[in-house]
Amino acid sequence: MSLRKFLLAIFATVLLVMPTAYAAQTWTQVYEHIESDMQRVLNLYESGDAEGAKNAVNDIYYGIYEKDGLESAVRNGISAKSANLTEYQFYNLKKSIRNSESQEAVKAHADKLLEMINIEVTTLETAGIESGGWGMFLQAFLILLREGVEAMLVLVGIIAYLGRAGHEKAIGTVYNWSIAAIFASFVSAYLFNSVIGATESGASRELIEGFTALFAVAVLLATSAWMGGKANAEEWKKYISGMVKMSLSSGKLRALGFAAFLAVYREGAEVILFYQALFNNATGDVDMIWLGFVAACAVLAIMFFLVQRGALKIPIAPFFMVTSVFMFILAVTFTGGGIKELQEAGVVSTNMIPDNIPVPSIDLLGLYPTYETVIPQVVLILTALAAVLYKRRQQTA
Repeated sequence: MSLRKFLLAIFATVLLVMPTAYAAQTWTQVYEHIESDMQRVLNLYESGDAEGAKNAVNDIYYGIYEKDGLESAVRNGISAKSANLTEYQFYNLKKSIRNSESQEAVKAHADKLLEMINIEVTTLETAGIESGGWGMFLQAFLILLREGVEAMLVLVGIIAYLGRAGHEKAIGTVYNWSIAAIFASFVSAYLFNSVIGATESGASRELIEGFTALFAVAVLLATSAWMGGKANAEEWKKYISGMVKMSLSSGKLRALGFAAFLAVYREGAEVILFYQALFNNATGDVDMIWLGFVAACAVLAIMFFLVQRGALKIPIAPFFMVTSVFMFILAVTFTGGGIKELQEAGVVSTNMIPDNIPVPSIDLLGLYPTYETVIPQVVLILTALAAVLYKRRQQTA
């Protein structure tokens, strides 16, 4: 039953949002569109319309770079670091406009951004990661696989906990929350992408993804702390003996269900929007997108089955300890990813860490070379270490 529902949820993600495809574009054509609109940005700034120029930059980022699939192609076909550096340059350009810098300074930022995008486009086309054929297959496969793994790991942790605690009946509730998140992802994507408008939809999407991720952090930290407290065998026995019936209280069940909802909702919205961009640029390559989609579904289903079965068989103490640590790592990851989304929405500043400090850019870990993302993650880690040391001292005493 669990595997079937998992597959149903994955298929529903894309089946709900099959858009009408437009004429396929090459990455060079996408770049030319960006280059043309960048001239409009400079013209607006030269005329004294700084606000219009800043909005025009947002139009390029949300309406072309992201919507036409170039950001996704760079992230999957080149590297996350390349995509992140380009996003930071978009921020630098808007910051230059917002600070009323000289026309020469603004133009220098714009020229640097165009140069970075041109290098990305050249790399994509030279490497064969084009906007069609196997390039579409690879993008469709990697998008669903990456987002699906993130959501799947949270679900597996929750399901394994319920199975270990003897609450198999509550697992159905977690699946129901997850399926509800699929539909919520679609509704949100539709509202922000089709109703509100192109410019506002991009920023609004980043905002909702960012705040959702940060809210999920609180839920994951609470879950991690609870599970860590049950890693001791005696604590687990006390917990079991103190329960009159083998059922979760409504409050705990809602908390776990909501954690599943948040995990799936955030990743589901991203999958939907990325796939919209793929279909918009692949009139002749829709079959390749579907092939990549099916392949990713198969891989996720196998991973889900293997991970779930393995998690339910490990001993109690290691299980809760490993799960607690895993939930905490997810919280750290979501912290970095959530703040990055808010940076893209323009509500959090972006200050790059110097190159002489080796901070890599790793999407899977939510690690990005900016002070705003790294400092909160470091604080979380140090706080957790302090809590562990304090608890060990108490146990020793």
